[in-house]
Amino acid sequence: MTTFPTTDDSVVVIIGSGAGGGTLANELAQKGIKVVVLEAGAMQSPASFINDEWKSFSQLAWLDNRTTSGSWRVAKDFPNLPAWICKTVGGTTTHWAGASLRFQEHEFKTRTHYGEIAGANLMDWPVTLKELEPYYARAEDKMGVTRTNGIPGLPGNNNFKVMAAGAKKLGYKEVHTGNMAINSQPRDDRGRCMQIGFCFQGCKSGAKWSTLYTELPKAEKTGNMELRPESHVTRIEHNAAGKVTGVVYFDKDGKEQRQKARLVCVAGNSIETPRLLLLSASNMFPDGLANSSGQVGRNYMRHMTGSVYGMFKNPVHMYKGTTMAGIVRDEARHDTKRGFAGGYEMETLALGIPFMAAFLNPGGWGKDFASYMDNYTHLAGMWLVGEDMPRENNRVTLHASLKDKWGSAIPNVHFDDHANDIAMREHAFRQGERVYQAAGAIKAFRTPPYPSTHNMGTCRMGASAKDSVCNAYGQTHDIANLFISDGSQFTTGGAENPTLTIVTLAIRQAEYIAQQMTSRAI
Repeated sequence: MTTFPTTDDSVVVIIGSGAGGGTLANELAQKGIKVVVLEAGAMQSPASFINDEWKSFSQLAWLDNRTTSGSWRVAKDFPNLPAWICKTVGGTTTHWAGASLRFQEHEFKTRTHYGEIAGANLMDWPVTLKELEPYYARAEDKMGVTRTNGIPGLPGNNNFKVMAAGAKKLGYKEVHTGNMAINSQPRDDRGRCMQIGFCFQGCKSGAKWSTLYTELPKAEKTGNMELRPESHVTRIEHNAAGKVTGVVYFDKDGKEQRQKARLVCVAGNSIETPRLLLLSASNMFPDGLANSSGQVGRNYMRHMTGSVYGMFKNPVHMYKGTTMAGIVRDEARHDTKRGFAGGYEMETLALGIPFMAAFLNPGGWGKDFASYMDNYTHLAGMWLVGEDMPRENNRVTLHASLKDKWGSAIPNVHFDDHANDIAMREHAFRQGERVYQAAGAIKAFRTPPYPSTHNMGTCRMGASAKDSVCNAYGQTHDIANLFISDGSQFTTGGAENPTLTIVTLAIRQAEYIAQQMTSRAI
């Protein structure tokens, strides 16, 4: 196994090993660039994944203390769990459902297409769909996304068949088993999906793409990457010229270490990434690194979400097969006649009994709750996911008094739904109920938003240093050798699940970094 000295200032340090960090590490390593990946979580594997929801949650989830504020429902139901993300090698790619959708052209230019929306901080991305298309194609090939590159779609389970039947009766046209980064046939030295179900516990067969067993092992084979699990970064350091010089972290034994670096790429998800920049404040950067715009931590997006379940006379067994077994995309368009800007997707969802009990309607015990749980095998479920509005006051900040075990201020996540989010959710709830009613449901019911799995913004990219944190390549405006390499760089959220776009941007960023290093620009 390759190791690099902590004094080696020629390495690229990547903080985080998920969709952004893990992909970037492999792309750079394949180009002959030395990389050190620092991952706060422990190493797991398909063999060690636990097929038990609660035990798996404890094994994979990011459970470090966080606080919430704002009017969003999650702050009431889950005040210390604003996000359901992972703290493990591979990051949230160990837990994600696999949906891999390209952003639409208009979603890169929301300020242009939507105009000014009161209370929203809309801004066009500094990159277009056309510019990203070749990188999207590379990401889809890398991840083995179904319905691309001649890869067939996955089979539809009962959960999908119920949703599809209702959707087609309502006249929806774009209804299929999705674009999924899950092997429908053997590919890339990994077998096909075995339709085991309960996918959020980690893919036991390895059919679902995860940087844990794709990008990171490939990077290690080059001899150009060192992965250090259980390494919690607490500060990024810089010199008198304002260039970053390395990072300070605590290793698995709790010992403080300092790794030198030629450049640093932060890929800690949209909560930990801004938190680290803010924790790294100094006399030169009193408001945190890369924060001359004041936008670090701001414009936090989590997608408009909610769920609808239908109860049927006959068993559905929604949990059998892939969790996100199908999609209805017709509502993802931008059509203000519906009373809101942007659009949303309907995607099948199946939770196991423990999580159903926890998320169905937190605190809402009673006859209805008991009836739904008694009829668990007769339920069909869908998740609603749509574009939420970026808002400056939806933000990640450092808590004024609470510290973590390393002595760093914990993050607070503040979020208020925008009126556009509320209108979209109401429309989505209504249409989801109609889908199940059209399919013959005895009754259909709504479930409030869960802790977010799609975290975006907080270090947005933009054309100007005045109103954004980084440029179109994730390079921070203020510090040339400091990069944002995860969903934090999203300018707006789109209606689509974000992982494919994170991987796409990482592939493109690796090219840019290699060019910049070769030319000695950084």
